[in-house]
Amino acid sequence: MVTKEMPKEWGFATQAIHGDGMKVAGGMGSLVPPIYQTSTFVFEDVEQGAKRFAGLEEGFVYTRLGNPTVQLLEQKIALLEGADAALAFGSGMAAISAVLLGMVKSGDHILCSRSLYGCTFGLLKLMEERYQVEVSLIEMRDEEAVRLAIRPNTTLIYLETPANPTMELIDLAMVSKVAKENGIYTAVDNTFLSPYLQRPIEYGCDIVIHSATKYIGGHGDVVAGVIAGSYGIMQQIQMTTQKDLGGILAPMDAFLLLRGLKTLALRMEQHNRSAQLVAQFLESHPSVNRVYYPGLRSFPQHELAKKQMKGFGGVIAFELTGGYEAAVQMLNQLNLCRLAVSLGDVDTLIQHPASMTHSGVPQEERWKMGISDGLVRLSVGIEEVEDIMEDLRQAMER
Repeated sequence: MVTKEMPKEWGFATQAIHGDGMKVAGGMGSLVPPIYQTSTFVFEDVEQGAKRFAGLEEGFVYTRLGNPTVQLLEQKIALLEGADAALAFGSGMAAISAVLLGMVKSGDHILCSRSLYGCTFGLLKLMEERYQVEVSLIEMRDEEAVRLAIRPNTTLIYLETPANPTMELIDLAMVSKVAKENGIYTAVDNTFLSPYLQRPIEYGCDIVIHSATKYIGGHGDVVAGVIAGSYGIMQQIQMTTQKDLGGILAPMDAFLLLRGLKTLALRMEQHNRSAQLVAQFLESHPSVNRVYYPGLRSFPQHELAKKQMKGFGGVIAFELTGGYEAAVQMLNQLNLCRLAVSLGDVDTLIQHPASMTHSGVPQEERWKMGISDGLVRLSVGIEEVEDIMEDLRQAMER
């Protein structure tokens, strides 16, 4: 884990390319950060090894505890999120698990936004059933609702905004204000927007989480997770759930994420532009009953989106008028759009949440989250937007 050293005059795209801390990892003058594909590190003598294990000397010991290539990635994520420090993990769920298990204990209460990724929901239920952690899922539409849901043993507020897959938003400044007044930490899954479009720490939130598999990687070739926050919180998680559970990121995967970050700003701009056009197309199509996209004026939280997001992202959810059967038939007729889970890829990906990503969530809970059987989630890629819309059009007409 490393702290940030951000030149204040640099813009986001420049930081994403050059804020890689080559001085930290050496590099022998290499333009591209090297991959330190090693499991362990050699000490000059016993005394040096003892100092490193005692924390009296900086340096690497064992890749599960730190690796130069992974450290470069952590430094860049901290830069881009405006955080003190960051940690990298082997998957988005490893990152989420490290936060939830590292920040609460048996008897504590976690207050969550209503709409959550299916595996996050499953982990929370596991913690509730096996480890006596209380969990509440509520609509966080206003300050009063959040205040009323807080209990004496509430230690963490966990939320997704935009939510997966309904795109429901939560006012980050409002939630962090209430949390701070009650001495509660806030953790935000920022996967759908990336640090380019939204930085929760700027609104007072404590921990930011990403499935780096998505927009940060961006090319569908790596599975990873990252978190960012204050140095104290990151150190607490590093020395407990990251070190002891061992869900770490491999050096090669860190290299791929560093490469992906260099084009993040460009990719997000294209995702934004194309998704806006696709959302407008879907909204006007007679086979579509409803479109969920923050960039549409019809979206109930459009003004909040403009307030806390630099752009509206590349993910759209929509409901077909024919429900489940229509959704299945349409999905099976697509040619360009790839029928696959995940999102944030350069390829356009489309999936059916009720039978795929959220199939593990009980039907009643899915309905409460706003996930109908006819809901489809679309992650708009960076292909020619006219080709994406034509593929959707022919599939719905057939």
